[in-house]
Amino acid sequence: MPGAIANAKSWIRRTMNRRIGVSSVGELLFVVIRAVLLIGMCYIIVFPMVSKISSSFMSGEDIYDNTVRWIPRRPTLNNYRDAFYEMEYGWALLRSLALAVAVGALSLMSCTLVGYGLARYRFPGRELIFAGAILTLVIPPSLLMIPMYMNFRFFNLYGLLPEPGVNLLNSFWPFLMTSATATGLRNGLFIYIMRQYFSGMPRNLEEAAYIDGAGPIRTFFSVMLPCAPPALMIVFLFSFVWQWNDYFYTSIYMAGTNVLPMALSQLRQDFITQLGSPIVNAGSVMFILPILIIFAFLQRYFVESVDRTGLVG
Repeated sequence: MPGAIANAKSWIRRTMNRRIGVSSVGELLFVVIRAVLLIGMCYIIVFPMVSKISSSFMSGEDIYDNTVRWIPRRPTLNNYRDAFYEMEYGWALLRSLALAVAVGALSLMSCTLVGYGLARYRFPGRELIFAGAILTLVIPPSLLMIPMYMNFRFFNLYGLLPEPGVNLLNSFWPFLMTSATATGLRNGLFIYIMRQYFSGMPRNLEEAAYIDGAGPIRTFFSVMLPCAPPALMIVFLFSFVWQWNDYFYTSIYMAGTNVLPMALSQLRQDFITQLGSPIVNAGSVMFILPILIIFAFLQRYFVESVDRTGLVG
């Protein structure tokens, strides 16, 4: 019996020595490095959010109490109440939601059409148009700030309207017109996504539709679009989120309109002191809360869309 136990221990020792080799040590090192990097990135992303949420529940006494770091000793909801009334949160939320949905839908339609045309049709200047769409991603927005402002401040539709034109500022029109013409915020990226997705689809689908008597328009709506939900989901969600978080163009076109980016900016100016920071943090939490709710419900579809779009594109 002692000999059998000794043999079993010897076998286990040899097996462990074979398994814990150079490759196993390398894999373990890779796992450790990956975990450290992921934890570091999560810390960078999560820390500001946790700090704002914690501060948003602090009272004035907690702000000046040096012993309070994360958990308030005197938690209060007054900060959310004050931010709600100061920002006129109800109306600002409805306006921002309507703007983001409209921009997302129009960008989806226009960029899908442009991306499909660039992917499936051959015509002179096709590569030049695609290069121009990509070029919009590297041009600094500040370079176009004054021309875009003047264009919508004195909008004359290329001279068709009498001078001095129509003032389209403080309205949704600048965003709706640029999104409908595939020239809006990040539309170059959306064109690229749709072009790459449609380029990866087999041409047999179109040829079969043409044989059955379908024209280009019917083929697009009845055959190609039903095969592209992942790319459509990505384009709409990205457009919605970027429009929701946009402050640069919103401050140019809608400086006098109560939408959430402008309301939050005004809240920061009104409560710039240390005592007012919990109110500002409460407003920030209320600003990003709709996005978190949307992501919580659409997380599975969002991840699947990103994965499938990357594989096809």
